[in-house]
Amino acid sequence: MSWSIKNWRRNQILQREGIPDYIWQKLISMRCLKGLNPDELMRLRECATLFLHDKQINGAHELEITDEMRASIALQACILILNLDLDYYRNWVEIIVYPGEFILDYDYADEFGVVHHIHRIAAGEAWSAGPVILSWQDTIHTATRSGHNVVIHEFAHKIDMLHEGANGCPELHANMSAYTWHEVFSQAYAQFCHQVDKRQETIIDPYAAESPAEFFAVLSEVFFELPLITQQHFPSVYEQLALFYRQDPAQRWR
Repeated sequence: MSWSIKNWRRNQILQREGIPDYIWQKLISMRCLKGLNPDELMRLRECATLFLHDKQINGAHELEITDEMRASIALQACILILNLDLDYYRNWVEIIVYPGEFILDYDYADEFGVVHHIHRIAAGEAWSAGPVILSWQDTIHTATRSGHNVVIHEFAHKIDMLHEGANGCPELHANMSAYTWHEVFSQAYAQFCHQVDKRQETIIDPYAAESPAEFFAVLSEVFFELPLITQQHFPSVYEQLALFYRQDPAQRWR
């Protein structure tokens, strides 16, 4: 009975709150959605609709949030969980959107109890039990910045944070090896940090060298935005991400 009620409620939301066709047609050309088949597109549209029902998207500094903006954020957030579950975005409700970059200014204590002060300009931020914060200017410039996607980046952090905090290792599926994940990501991260330290040209954003958590988030961006390049230059990492997200965007692009 409870399943029937839940399914009825889900269908009611999809019927009443579905993404309008005129918005859907404008947004399905986003690069991170390239190659999705009709069944995947239908499931993504449904997932985004349910996501928007559960989340509040609010503008900061008098930014007016339109239905198209809401749908754009939802589709990019939901491409990560297309073959997973909305439960990956549980325990929080709000997305705050600034017109452009914003200033982060706060203190936090690390795992050793040492207090650090943060003061920097950011295009996105994700809080473990709080909101996702986005710069709309950076969100809409995704199409012109090769491999960058601030929405995917911050929502990858949200997924990562569900398991032992943001450490670059989300809760893995039963068919995945934690040992293999750590070996693959640790080796790739060490090599990448060496490139950055030597000021060598890198395939992905050097910001990925900030921490294993940032490495995971940046690799998640390029996994969906530039899958063929990611598979070419980070083949072992690509394989692990494909197992985790249960998607193979490189195959879709081919």
